[in-house]
Amino acid sequence: MGWIQMIFVFLRSLLRNQAELAAENLALRQQLAILEQRFKRPRLRKRDRIFWAWLSRFWSNWRSVLVIVQPETVIRWHQLGFKLYWRWKSRSRKPGRPKIEEKIRKLIQRMSRENPLWGTPRIQSELQLIGYVVSASTIDKYRIRPRKPPSQTWRAFLDNHAKDIVGVDFFTVPTATFRILFCFIVLRHHRRTVVHFNVTAHPTARWTAQQIVEALPYNEVPRFLLRDRDGIYGEDFRRRVKHINIEEVVTAPRSPWQNPYVERLIGSIRRECLNHVIVLNEVHLRRILASYFAYYHESRAHLSLARNAPVPRRVEHQSEGKVIAIPQVGGLHHRYHGAA
Repeated sequence: MGWIQMIFVFLRSLLRNQAELAAENLALRQQLAILEQRFKRPRLRKRDRIFWAWLSRFWSNWRSVLVIVQPETVIRWHQLGFKLYWRWKSRSRKPGRPKIEEKIRKLIQRMSRENPLWGTPRIQSELQLIGYVVSASTIDKYRIRPRKPPSQTWRAFLDNHAKDIVGVDFFTVPTATFRILFCFIVLRHHRRTVVHFNVTAHPTARWTAQQIVEALPYNEVPRFLLRDRDGIYGEDFRRRVKHINIEEVVTAPRSPWQNPYVERLIGSIRRECLNHVIVLNEVHLRRILASYFAYYHESRAHLSLARNAPVPRRVEHQSEGKVIAIPQVGGLHHRYHGAA
Protein backbone atom coordinates (compact mmCIF):
# COMPACT_ATOMS: atom_id res chain seq x y z
CA MET A 1 0.00 0.00 0.00
CA GLY A 2 1.48 3.37 -1.05
CA TRP A 3 1.88 6.23 1.32
CA ILE A 4 -0.77 8.27 -0.51
CA GLN A 5 -3.35 5.50 0.02
CA MET A 6 -2.36 5.22 3.67
CA ILE A 7 -2.91 8.94 4.15
CA PHE A 8 -6.34 8.63 2.47
CA VAL A 9 -7.38 5.81 4.79
CA PHE A 10 -6.14 7.80 7.79
CA LEU A 11 -8.06 10.89 6.78
CA ARG A 12 -11.24 8.87 6.12
CA SER A 13 -11.02 7.29 9.54
CA LEU A 14 -10.75 10.72 11.12
CA LEU A 15 -13.86 11.89 9.34
CA ARG A 16 -15.97 8.91 10.41
CA ASN A 17 -18.34 9.47 13.25
CA GLN A 18 -18.08 7.51 16.41
CA ALA A 19 -21.27 5.47 15.75
CA GLU A 20 -19.94 4.12 12.44
CA LEU A 21 -16.66 3.11 14.08
CA ALA A 22 -18.59 1.31 16.78
CA ALA A 23 -20.69 -0.57 14.18
CA GLU A 24 -17.56 -1.60 12.25
CA ASN A 25 -15.88 -2.75 15.45
CA LEU A 26 -18.98 -4.77 16.37
CA ALA A 27 -19.10 -6.42 12.93
CA LEU A 28 -15.44 -7.36 13.00
CA ARG A 29 -15.72 -8.79 16.50
CA GLN A 30 -18.73 -10.88 15.48
CA GLN A 31 -16.89 -12.37 12.51
CA LEU A 32 -13.86 -13.04 14.68
CA ALA A 33 -16.06 -14.99 17.12
CA ILE A 34 -17.29 -17.12 14.23
CA LEU A 35 -13.78 -17.84 12.98
CA GLU A 36 -12.64 -18.89 16.46
CA GLN A 37 -15.07 -21.85 16.48
CA ARG A 38 -13.47 -25.30 16.65
CA PHE A 39 -14.52 -26.37 13.19
CA LYS A 40 -12.65 -26.51 9.92
CA ARG A 41 -15.47 -24.56 8.29
CA PRO A 42 -17.16 -21.78 10.26
CA ARG A 43 -20.77 -22.54 11.06
CA LEU A 44 -23.26 -19.72 11.01
CA ARG A 45 -25.94 -20.01 13.66
CA LYS A 46 -29.40 -18.54 13.59
CA ARG A 47 -28.41 -15.68 15.83
CA ASP A 48 -25.51 -14.82 13.46
CA ARG A 49 -27.95 -14.47 10.57
CA ILE A 50 -30.28 -12.34 12.69
CA PHE A 51 -27.35 -10.12 13.67
CA TRP A 52 -26.29 -9.40 10.07
CA ALA A 53 -29.83 -8.89 8.92
CA TRP A 54 -30.30 -6.35 11.70
CA LEU A 55 -26.95 -4.66 11.06
CA SER A 56 -27.64 -4.31 7.30
CA ARG A 57 -30.78 -2.37 8.15
CA PHE A 58 -29.14 0.19 10.44
CA TRP A 59 -25.66 0.57 8.92
CA SER A 60 -25.20 1.44 5.26
CA ASN A 61 -21.48 0.44 5.02
CA TRP A 62 -21.89 -3.03 6.40
CA ARG A 63 -20.61 -4.56 3.14
CA SER A 64 -17.15 -3.04 3.62
CA VAL A 65 -16.33 -5.21 6.64
CA LEU A 66 -18.15 -8.41 5.69
CA VAL A 67 -15.74 -11.24 4.85
CA ILE A 68 -17.46 -14.39 6.18
CA VAL A 69 -20.25 -14.56 3.57
CA GLN A 70 -21.31 -12.77 0.43
CA PRO A 71 -23.48 -9.64 0.77
CA GLU A 72 -26.23 -11.31 -1.25
CA THR A 73 -26.47 -13.95 1.44
CA VAL A 74 -27.14 -11.30 4.07
CA ILE A 75 -29.79 -9.73 1.82
CA ARG A 76 -31.45 -13.12 1.44
CA TRP A 77 -31.43 -13.53 5.18
CA HIS A 78 -33.04 -10.15 5.58
CA GLN A 79 -35.77 -11.00 3.08
CA LEU A 80 -36.46 -14.29 4.81
CA GLY A 81 -36.64 -12.53 8.15
CA PHE A 82 -39.05 -9.99 6.66
CA LYS A 83 -41.35 -12.82 5.48
CA LEU A 84 -41.24 -14.51 8.86
CA TYR A 85 -41.95 -11.20 10.61
CA TRP A 86 -45.03 -10.45 8.51
CA ARG A 87 -46.24 -13.99 8.78
CA TRP A 88 -46.10 -13.66 12.57
CA LYS A 89 -47.66 -10.18 12.54
CA SER A 90 -50.47 -11.19 10.17
CA ARG A 91 -51.36 -14.36 12.02
CA SER A 92 -54.97 -14.82 13.04
CA ARG A 93 -55.46 -14.48 16.77
CA LYS A 94 -58.42 -16.89 16.76
CA PRO A 95 -58.50 -19.01 13.60
CA GLY A 96 -61.89 -20.00 12.23
CA ARG A 97 -65.29 -19.05 13.53
CA PRO A 98 -65.56 -18.18 17.23
CA LYS A 99 -66.67 -21.10 19.38
CA ILE A 100 -70.12 -21.11 20.88
CA GLU A 101 -70.53 -21.15 24.64
CA GLU A 102 -69.59 -24.34 26.44
CA LYS A 103 -73.06 -24.71 27.98
CA ILE A 104 -74.65 -24.68 24.51
CA ARG A 105 -72.19 -27.29 23.24
CA LYS A 106 -72.98 -29.51 26.22
CA LEU A 107 -76.70 -28.95 25.69
CA ILE A 108 -76.42 -30.05 22.04
CA GLN A 109 -74.50 -33.17 23.07
CA ARG A 110 -77.00 -33.91 25.82
CA MET A 111 -79.98 -33.61 23.47
CA SER A 112 -78.40 -35.86 20.85
CA ARG A 113 -77.42 -38.43 23.51
CA GLU A 114 -80.82 -38.49 25.20
CA ASN A 115 -82.74 -38.47 21.91
CA PRO A 116 -80.96 -40.79 19.46
CA LEU A 117 -83.89 -40.52 17.02
CA TRP A 118 -83.40 -36.75 16.64
CA GLY A 119 -81.49 -35.22 13.76
CA THR A 120 -79.97 -31.76 13.38
CA PRO A 121 -83.24 -29.96 12.39
CA ARG A 122 -85.08 -31.40 15.40
CA ILE A 123 -82.34 -30.34 17.82
CA GLN A 124 -82.22 -26.89 16.21
CA SER A 125 -85.98 -26.48 16.65
CA GLU A 126 -85.84 -27.58 20.29
CA LEU A 127 -83.00 -25.14 21.03
CA GLN A 128 -84.94 -22.33 19.42
CA LEU A 129 -87.95 -23.10 21.60
CA ILE A 130 -85.87 -22.62 24.76
CA GLY A 131 -84.21 -19.42 23.54
CA TYR A 132 -80.99 -20.53 21.80
CA VAL A 133 -80.49 -19.59 18.14
CA VAL A 134 -77.82 -21.94 16.76
CA SER A 135 -77.00 -22.64 13.12
CA ALA A 136 -77.54 -26.10 11.66
CA SER A 137 -73.85 -26.46 10.77
CA THR A 138 -72.86 -25.80 14.40
CA ILE A 139 -75.33 -28.38 15.70
CA ASP A 140 -74.13 -30.87 13.11
CA LYS A 141 -70.57 -30.30 14.29
CA TYR A 142 -71.16 -30.88 18.00
CA ARG A 143 -73.98 -33.41 18.16
CA ILE A 144 -73.15 -37.02 19.01
CA ARG A 145 -73.55 -39.44 16.12
CA PRO A 146 -74.36 -43.04 17.07
CA ARG A 147 -72.25 -45.71 15.42
CA LYS A 148 -75.24 -47.98 15.01
CA PRO A 149 -78.72 -47.11 13.70
CA PRO A 150 -80.58 -45.01 16.31
CA SER A 151 -82.40 -46.94 18.98
CA GLN A 152 -84.29 -45.96 22.10
CA THR A 153 -82.65 -46.60 25.45
CA TRP A 154 -83.75 -49.42 27.75
CA ARG A 155 -84.87 -46.76 30.19
CA ALA A 156 -87.22 -45.26 27.60
CA PHE A 157 -88.49 -48.72 26.63
CA LEU A 158 -89.28 -49.63 30.24
CA ASP A 159 -90.86 -46.25 30.95
CA ASN A 160 -93.18 -46.70 27.98
CA HIS A 161 -94.38 -50.06 29.38
CA ALA A 162 -94.27 -49.31 33.12
CA LYS A 163 -97.93 -48.33 33.24
CA ASP A 164 -98.90 -51.77 31.92
CA ILE A 165 -96.82 -53.83 34.38
CA VAL A 166 -97.53 -54.94 37.95
CA GLY A 167 -95.28 -57.03 40.12
CA VAL A 168 -96.45 -59.39 42.86
CA ASP A 169 -94.63 -61.25 45.59
CA PHE A 170 -94.90 -62.75 49.08
CA PHE A 171 -92.69 -62.14 52.08
CA THR A 172 -92.83 -63.68 55.55
CA VAL A 173 -93.00 -62.00 58.95
CA PRO A 174 -92.52 -63.81 62.30
CA THR A 175 -94.81 -62.85 65.16
CA ALA A 176 -94.13 -62.54 68.88
CA THR A 177 -95.35 -66.13 69.36
CA PHE A 178 -93.12 -67.38 66.50
CA ARG A 179 -95.94 -67.84 64.02
CA ILE A 180 -95.20 -67.15 60.39
CA LEU A 181 -97.43 -64.67 58.56
CA PHE A 182 -97.41 -64.28 54.80
CA CYS A 183 -97.84 -60.82 53.31
CA PHE A 184 -98.86 -60.47 49.66
CA ILE A 185 -98.26 -57.17 47.84
CA VAL A 186 -99.19 -55.90 44.38
CA LEU A 187 -96.98 -53.09 43.03
CA ARG A 188 -97.57 -50.97 39.94
CA HIS A 189 -94.24 -50.20 38.35
CA HIS A 190 -95.40 -46.77 37.27
CA ARG A 191 -94.90 -44.38 40.23
CA ARG A 192 -94.01 -47.42 42.44
CA THR A 193 -97.50 -47.53 43.94
CA VAL A 194 -98.63 -50.40 46.19
CA VAL A 195 -102.19 -50.92 44.96
CA HIS A 196 -102.99 -53.78 47.34
CA PHE A 197 -101.63 -55.81 50.22
CA ASN A 198 -103.03 -58.44 52.56
CA VAL A 199 -101.85 -60.80 55.30
CA THR A 200 -102.66 -64.45 55.96
CA ALA A 201 -101.24 -67.34 57.89
CA HIS A 202 -102.36 -69.95 55.32
CA PRO A 203 -101.93 -68.71 51.73
CA THR A 204 -103.51 -70.69 48.88
CA ALA A 205 -103.75 -70.26 45.13
CA ARG A 206 -107.44 -69.37 45.40
CA TRP A 207 -106.76 -66.77 48.11
CA THR A 208 -103.97 -65.26 46.02
CA ALA A 209 -106.18 -65.11 42.92
CA GLN A 210 -108.85 -63.26 44.93
CA GLN A 211 -106.25 -60.69 45.98
CA ILE A 212 -105.49 -59.98 42.32
CA VAL A 213 -109.19 -59.42 41.61
CA GLU A 214 -109.48 -57.03 44.55
CA ALA A 215 -106.28 -55.19 43.65
CA LEU A 216 -107.02 -54.53 39.96
CA PRO A 217 -110.41 -53.08 39.01
CA TYR A 218 -111.77 -54.04 35.63
CA ASN A 219 -110.97 -50.64 34.06
CA GLU A 220 -107.39 -50.61 35.44
CA VAL A 221 -106.22 -54.07 34.46
CA PRO A 222 -102.54 -54.03 33.33
CA ARG A 223 -101.22 -55.99 30.42
CA PHE A 224 -98.44 -57.88 32.21
CA LEU A 225 -98.06 -59.44 35.65
CA LEU A 226 -94.52 -60.16 36.78
CA ARG A 227 -94.01 -62.95 39.36
CA ASP A 228 -91.60 -65.64 40.47
CA ARG A 229 -92.01 -69.45 40.28
CA ASP A 230 -93.41 -69.95 43.77
CA GLY A 231 -95.82 -72.92 43.98
CA ILE A 232 -98.45 -70.69 45.58
CA TYR A 233 -99.33 -69.42 42.11
CA GLY A 234 -101.22 -72.58 41.25
CA GLU A 235 -103.88 -73.47 38.71
CA ASP A 236 -106.59 -71.34 40.31
CA PHE A 237 -104.37 -68.29 40.26
CA ARG A 238 -103.25 -68.75 36.66
CA ARG A 239 -106.81 -69.37 35.45
CA ARG A 240 -108.15 -66.24 37.19
CA VAL A 241 -105.32 -64.07 35.82
CA LYS A 242 -105.91 -65.36 32.30
CA HIS A 243 -109.64 -64.78 32.65
CA ILE A 244 -109.14 -61.04 33.29
CA ASN A 245 -106.81 -60.78 30.25
CA ILE A 246 -103.50 -60.35 32.05
CA GLU A 247 -100.39 -61.98 30.59
CA GLU A 248 -98.09 -63.57 33.15
CA VAL A 249 -94.34 -63.02 32.91
CA VAL A 250 -92.52 -65.61 35.03
CA THR A 251 -88.95 -64.95 36.16
CA ALA A 252 -86.16 -67.48 35.76
CA PRO A 253 -85.46 -69.88 38.64
CA ARG A 254 -83.61 -68.29 41.56
CA SER A 255 -83.51 -64.89 39.84
CA PRO A 256 -85.12 -62.34 42.17
CA TRP A 257 -83.30 -59.55 40.32
CA GLN A 258 -85.70 -60.11 37.42
CA ASN A 259 -88.50 -58.72 39.61
CA PRO A 260 -86.44 -55.83 41.01
CA TYR A 261 -89.07 -53.26 42.00
CA VAL A 262 -91.01 -55.60 44.27
CA GLU A 263 -87.82 -57.07 45.77
CA ARG A 264 -86.52 -53.60 46.52
CA LEU A 265 -89.85 -52.63 48.08
CA ILE A 266 -89.76 -55.67 50.37
CA GLY A 267 -86.22 -54.75 51.39
CA SER A 268 -87.35 -51.20 52.22
CA ILE A 269 -90.29 -52.50 54.28
CA ARG A 270 -87.94 -54.64 56.35
CA ARG A 271 -85.17 -52.06 56.79
CA GLU A 272 -87.42 -49.08 57.46
CA CYS A 273 -90.23 -50.70 59.43
CA LEU A 274 -90.48 -54.40 60.32
CA ASN A 275 -86.92 -54.74 61.62
CA HIS A 276 -87.78 -52.20 64.34
CA VAL A 277 -91.06 -53.65 65.64
CA ILE A 278 -92.38 -56.92 67.09
CA VAL A 279 -95.52 -58.10 65.29
CA LEU A 280 -98.22 -59.49 67.55
CA ASN A 281 -100.74 -60.92 65.09
CA GLU A 282 -102.35 -60.41 61.68
CA VAL A 283 -104.34 -57.35 62.71
CA HIS A 284 -101.24 -55.71 64.15
CA LEU A 285 -99.23 -56.41 61.00
CA ARG A 286 -101.97 -54.96 58.77
CA ARG A 287 -102.06 -51.81 60.88
CA ILE A 288 -98.27 -51.43 60.76
CA LEU A 289 -98.12 -51.98 56.99
CA ALA A 290 -101.01 -49.58 56.38
CA SER A 291 -99.15 -46.91 58.33
CA TYR A 292 -95.92 -47.59 56.46
CA PHE A 293 -97.57 -47.58 53.01
CA ALA A 294 -99.25 -44.25 53.81
CA TYR A 295 -95.79 -42.87 54.55
CA TYR A 296 -94.34 -44.67 51.51
CA HIS A 297 -96.89 -43.17 49.10
CA GLU A 298 -97.30 -39.65 50.42
CA SER A 299 -94.01 -38.73 52.09
CA ARG A 300 -91.06 -40.98 51.27
CA ALA A 301 -88.76 -39.57 48.59
CA HIS A 302 -87.70 -41.97 45.82
CA LEU A 303 -84.55 -41.48 43.77
CA SER A 304 -86.21 -43.02 40.71
CA LEU A 305 -89.08 -40.52 40.97
CA ALA A 306 -86.86 -37.42 40.82
CA ARG A 307 -86.52 -37.44 44.63
CA ASN A 308 -90.26 -37.13 45.16
CA ALA A 309 -93.01 -39.37 46.52
CA PRO A 310 -95.31 -41.64 44.46
CA VAL A 311 -98.03 -39.12 45.26
CA PRO A 312 -96.01 -36.01 44.29
CA ARG A 313 -95.33 -33.52 47.07
CA ARG A 314 -95.30 -29.78 46.48
CA VAL A 315 -91.83 -28.27 46.63
CA GLU A 316 -91.84 -25.66 49.40
CA HIS A 317 -89.72 -22.52 49.58
CA GLN A 318 -87.52 -21.47 52.46
CA SER A 319 -89.57 -18.31 52.97
CA GLU A 320 -92.67 -20.26 54.00
CA GLY A 321 -91.75 -20.27 57.66
CA LYS A 322 -90.16 -22.45 60.33
CA VAL A 323 -89.66 -26.14 59.50
CA ILE A 324 -91.76 -28.52 61.60
CA ALA A 325 -91.57 -32.34 61.81
CA ILE A 326 -94.62 -34.61 61.57
CA PRO A 327 -94.04 -38.14 63.01
CA GLN A 328 -95.03 -41.05 60.78
CA VAL A 329 -94.94 -44.85 61.14
CA GLY A 330 -95.07 -44.50 64.92
CA GLY A 331 -92.18 -42.04 64.97
CA LEU A 332 -89.77 -44.19 62.91
CA HIS A 333 -89.91 -41.55 60.18
CA HIS A 334 -90.92 -37.90 59.90
CA ARG A 335 -92.30 -35.58 57.25
CA TYR A 336 -91.14 -31.97 57.24
CA HIS A 337 -93.12 -28.85 56.38
CA GLY A 338 -92.59 -25.15 56.49
CA ALA A 339 -94.98 -23.72 59.07
CA ALA A 340 -97.10 -20.78 57.92
